[in-house]
Amino acid sequence: MPGYGLLGPDQGTGLLPWSWAEERLRTSHDYWVATVWPDGRPHLMPVWAVWHDGSLWFSSSKASRKAANLAARPRCTIATANALEPVVIEGDAQVVSDHPSLQLVLHLENTKYHTDYSIEMLDPAVNVCLRVRPQWAFGLAEDDFTGSPTRWVFGDTG
Repeated sequence: MPGYGLLGPDQGTGLLPWSWAEERLRTSHDYWVATVWPDGRPHLMPVWAVWHDGSLWFSSSKASRKAANLAARPRCTIATANALEPVVIEGDAQVVSDHPSLQLVLHLENTKYHTDYSIEMLDPAVNVCLRVRPQWAFGLAEDDFTGSPTRWVFGDTG
């Protein structure tokens, strides 16, 4: 990364494998979701989420600011909670409402967070279940700050 004093891929311990990022996406307890207000101001909120099938899944009240922001502009950025080994993804949030997907996400969340929520928690009349498939991702390991920064690109970065 020219200008930041970072090492090139042949100088540090090397770029991080995608499996490294997926492990952190899978195990992070909390995630930070960044959206944009209608007037362009940034909005940042923590959520619980699960990594499944190449996407991050989370839910929100339909009345929440993040849900309203994502309904208007689905592009968002999400980061894991550990600042020493962060993974940041960007993609479009897609509303998921089919019953089999909602049941699966609820099961995954209940397993991960040791909760016992019922399917009513994801009732599409009051809540929204969102899926973000990364278009790009970024990660770095603090113990190799200058050699590990890695960017993965999966699709249109529009």
